[in-house]
Amino acid sequence: MKKIEAIIKPFKLDDVREALSGIGITGMTVAEIKGFGRQKGHTELYRGAEYVVDFLPKLKIDIVVAEAQVEECIEAITNAARTGKIGDGKIFVSPVEQVIRIRTGESGEEAI
Repeated sequence: MKKIEAIIKPFKLDDVREALSGIGITGMTVAEIKGFGRQKGHTELYRGAEYVVDFLPKLKIDIVVAEAQVEECIEAITNAARTGKIGDGKIFVSPVEQVIRIRTGESGEEAI
């Protein structure tokens, strides 16, 4: 099993969710986060004063999938989240040792 963490632009969430649903991914966790990479933030004007916005709003999606679904999942997220502009995000893949469904006690891939 693998954990896929995707950092995406907030307005791309519906596209990513639909793409994942289309390949059979039924569950995910989404969190609102702030951060920056190569974008380095930007400046904005508010009531005549200029200020720097260092941390940009992003969404973090966490999904745990079976090994066989990893590449298909990455491809779906990449295609749905890509705008072609800086700040599209990143995908991280890491191993998951064990998953346990609290309600039933199921473990492993059956618990996903």
